[in-house]
Amino acid sequence: METVNPLIFKADINRIFDEKVAMANAATGRSRPVQKQTAKTSRTRPVKKRKLFSKGMGLDLGFLILVLVLLTIGTVMMFSASYPVALYEIGDSYYYLKRQMIFILIGVGIMLGVSYIDYHKLHKFCSIIMGISYISLVVVLLIPSKTNVHRWIGFGDVFTIQASEIAKFAVIVFLAHWGSKYFNKMQTFKYGVLPGCIVFGTTAILLFLEPHYSCIVIVALLTIVMLYLSGIKLKWLVGAFIALAIVAVIAASTGMLTYAMSRMDGWGQALSYTEENKWDTYQTRNSLYAIGSGGLWGLGLGQSRQKYLFLPEPQNDFIFAIVCEELGLIGAVIILLIFALLVWRGITLSLRATDTFGKLLGMGLTSQIGLQVIMNIFVITDWLPNTGISLPFFSYGGSSLIMILAQMGIILSISRTANIEKA
Repeated sequence: METVNPLIFKADINRIFDEKVAMANAATGRSRPVQKQTAKTSRTRPVKKRKLFSKGMGLDLGFLILVLVLLTIGTVMMFSASYPVALYEIGDSYYYLKRQMIFILIGVGIMLGVSYIDYHKLHKFCSIIMGISYISLVVVLLIPSKTNVHRWIGFGDVFTIQASEIAKFAVIVFLAHWGSKYFNKMQTFKYGVLPGCIVFGTTAILLFLEPHYSCIVIVALLTIVMLYLSGIKLKWLVGAFIALAIVAVIAASTGMLTYAMSRMDGWGQALSYTEENKWDTYQTRNSLYAIGSGGLWGLGLGQSRQKYLFLPEPQNDFIFAIVCEELGLIGAVIILLIFALLVWRGITLSLRATDTFGKLLGMGLTSQIGLQVIMNIFVITDWLPNTGISLPFFSYGGSSLIMILAQMGIILSISRTANIEKA
């Protein structure tokens, strides 16, 4: 059998290629020869290595700065609001600060780590995340509670997980997955309305048993936002709102909302002091005192009076009242503007995502921040009943802070592949 000289074979291939190129140039009138398609040039371009800060493959620096600014201000204000109650109840003024700093270090590490993970992987794990949410909501009901309120899964005295925080995240991820998968069918009842009702209904029932009504409201609003962004018809959302209102009226009239009705006692009457409502409106009334005494410029950082055991739990849901008292209206407005910038930037990045899933996921996670801020402000100003709604980046708490920072990491992951050249 005759052997083929590799050099002669390669020369013949090159000659044939050159002839083909010459014929093509003659036919098209091109004077410049076409580049030979060698093994080197035919190779696909290597994937760019992800950088920490840059356009394209790097996370969005503006969004990250806004998160860190809010986190820094929130930590300072949490310490200012918490040290009197920490000294009185625990004997250590730095108790809440030290724990919060640990949560911040963990949360920021998770945020940056998550920003390097491809957010598309949540497509595959959305059912698992939803399952974890259901399991945590069931487990929390089995844990004994002295106050008949089941919200936390404790790991000794070191750390507790609030099941509702997982539930909010799971609903957003699942509806983003579903909305992107069936985007062209979301206007139908089968693919648009029914899955949303099932996810919200099952989650709401488990939250009702805790009970955690404020989280039900947040999950309901998030469900509406996600379904609307996915293209569901407006008439279905109006119908769902009417149905929920009817269910709420029936539940209230039959005594099923005893816990919620007790929270509504004194709602809107915080400044109408009477012997009958003085304890029902005590926390909200002192919150309004703090806001009013701050005036335009505030009493100064650390100079709040209401945090000295007048306003209960100043480091948690009512921390923004202390912010208003110490930093005044000007400081409060600046902080709200930073929150608004964060929401705007998050939505901008999400809209520039390369796929529908990224758009829906990013806008859903950003909407959660905006909704919680608005509802928290409404509660401390007596526009809404006094329910447990934390202020993101400000309120003390491990699971809520870590979850929020992890979710910000997902938005940063979306920003890595989003078209942000003009953002």
